[in-house]
Amino acid sequence: MAKRETTRKTPARRTKAARTESTNQAVGSPSMSAPDAAAPESAPKSASKPRARGTKKAPSRPDTQTLAIELARSMHDDKCTDIVVLDVRGKSPITDFVVIGSGTSDRQMHGVIQNVRKMGDKLGHSAWRSDADDQSTWLLADFVDVIVHVFEPNIRAHYDLEMLWGDAKRVEWERPEEVVRNRAGLRAGEVSFDH
Repeated sequence: MAKRETTRKTPARRTKAARTESTNQAVGSPSMSAPDAAAPESAPKSASKPRARGTKKAPSRPDTQTLAIELARSMHDDKCTDIVVLDVRGKSPITDFVVIGSGTSDRQMHGVIQNVRKMGDKLGHSAWRSDADDQSTWLLADFVDVIVHVFEPNIRAHYDLEMLWGDAKRVEWERPEEVVRNRAGLRAGEVSFDH
């Protein structure tokens, strides 16, 4: 004699699609009467969606610009130089932000990519993949909405991604206490034509 399996579906375990379907069937049925006059009209909307017990809110993930800024700061902490964050939203079909930095050695560059991946995981954005060329002169970590490039300086000059995205807006990523300004209040390399 074969065992007969019985499954019990409880209302709490119904899927959202099943709830929507049963609601649509009830609303569309001709036997449905007008709303009960005794029901309070000023009931709060949140009362219609009870929250399951024991569920916690998922930690909020930062937006992609915040992620790009935090990844650039992590690169700076790991001694990368000439770090640039480019906003390529609307200009690139692949990503929203490109973070570019120069490393000093292949060992340091690999450490930077490892720490960038850890920072992404910490912020709730795991890297989809990371890659390096044969000589470890160009490493990248792809977070889908943010792509981090770490170059050896000569290779960076050769590919010149900043020029490729020359019309992209540069995003300020430095911590306020780290911004170095001269006596005129300008950053290094800035020129003021106001008199």
